[in-house]
Amino acid sequence: MFPSDNQHYEKIGKTVKCIEDEIPFEIPESWAWCRLGSVGTFIRGSGIKRTETISEGIQCIRYGEIYTTYNAFFEKTVFFVNEELANKSKQLQYGDALLTLTGENKQDIGKAVVFLGKERTVIGGDLIQYTNHCFEPLFLSYLLNSPYVVYQKSIASTGDIIVHLSGVKLSNILVAFPPVKEQARIVEAIDKYLPLVSKYDMYNISKSKMDSEIYPLLKKSLLQYAIQGKLVPQDPNDEPASVLLERIRAEKEQLIKEGKIKRDKNDSYIYRGSDNSYYLKTSDDNVCIDAEIPFEIPPNWCWCSLSELITYQNGYAFSKTDFSDDASAGIPVIKSNNIMSLTVRINSKTDYVVNPNEKMMSSAIHKGDLLMCLSSQSSNTEPLGKTALYKWDEIALLNQRVLKLTPINVQITEYLYWLINSEYFHYTVSHRSGGSAQSNLKLEHVLTMVIP
Repeated sequence: MFPSDNQHYEKIGKTVKCIEDEIPFEIPESWAWCRLGSVGTFIRGSGIKRTETISEGIQCIRYGEIYTTYNAFFEKTVFFVNEELANKSKQLQYGDALLTLTGENKQDIGKAVVFLGKERTVIGGDLIQYTNHCFEPLFLSYLLNSPYVVYQKSIASTGDIIVHLSGVKLSNILVAFPPVKEQARIVEAIDKYLPLVSKYDMYNISKSKMDSEIYPLLKKSLLQYAIQGKLVPQDPNDEPASVLLERIRAEKEQLIKEGKIKRDKNDSYIYRGSDNSYYLKTSDDNVCIDAEIPFEIPPNWCWCSLSELITYQNGYAFSKTDFSDDASAGIPVIKSNNIMSLTVRINSKTDYVVNPNEKMMSSAIHKGDLLMCLSSQSSNTEPLGKTALYKWDEIALLNQRVLKLTPINVQITEYLYWLINSEYFHYTVSHRSGGSAQSNLKLEHVLTMVIP
């Protein structure tokens, strides 16, 4: 028998244990606490590749669509499979919930939708089906996406760049279980008040938009002051930038001598001539660049070309056949659409490569590398040459039209990050770009950028 001390207990086999520490809040007397696994069954889906989907046939759903296409519930799917593949796949029943088992962050892992359709529907891999449960379907959707359960899923997940969740962990989540009729009343109340919440959200978004328009203007001014040497006081005791630059040149020569990098035929450097003018020296030419010097800098600063400070590597031209659907076993491939808001994001649309060859591995990126987009669509509001700092410990591979810039001296990494993302840099490179529907940066334009 359970003790009568008003505490919460759980019976597992013949063992009874107190779980009072797990009870997060009070519930009505007619409700009960239970594990998800005790009132339903979790069944993992089987793999359905993108190349196996067709435009007509048996309905199917893959895990990426949970993030991009469906909300609380769905009846119809956007993709289909043939009869043969459907017979090998897991089948959905009306009222079943689907949860994602992989994702890009712990906050979004285990996103859930409920199937309310009547047509035959099958599910792909990295999805888990919650079936034969005792919940009202829409209540279950709201429950699984509630802040409390979302938090439980996040702490049960593992991984950093790619986050994983298991059926065992989901089964162990403790939830509050109301009477079925009350579940229906809760759904009715949520459906009544959600439109009011959405209306308030629209007003809040409008206010946030006004606030957000101020931020970019302040950021542009702040970065411009920073790269002109006006943001912080100048200390005459600081080591002159020219000394650091000579040290970086020596480090680069040592890397060439050791065979770790090759000497670039496009190498260039900037110097000030006896006539007080600035010159860009390349292997083929010696050009006065006074017209490219946009502003005055402090006496202990100097101008240089970006190529003096970094080594670079172009991305690899991957083809669709190189990619695998198995995210858990592959290495992610970073494309321009993974570089958002100056951050590298691994998301549901990311492609993966299993067992990459030597040429593919030459495009490997590591923590501390700067990744620059050399192309942008005309409809893209992100600036041409947007650059992100790769902060992950795990390696990734780089796709074509994204350039890896590795600072020779790690001390200047974050300064270069902010400088390249400044209005000065973006304005200059945008006037060097070409193309119409798509703007493009040339490598030589990037490497010969004049940097304070």
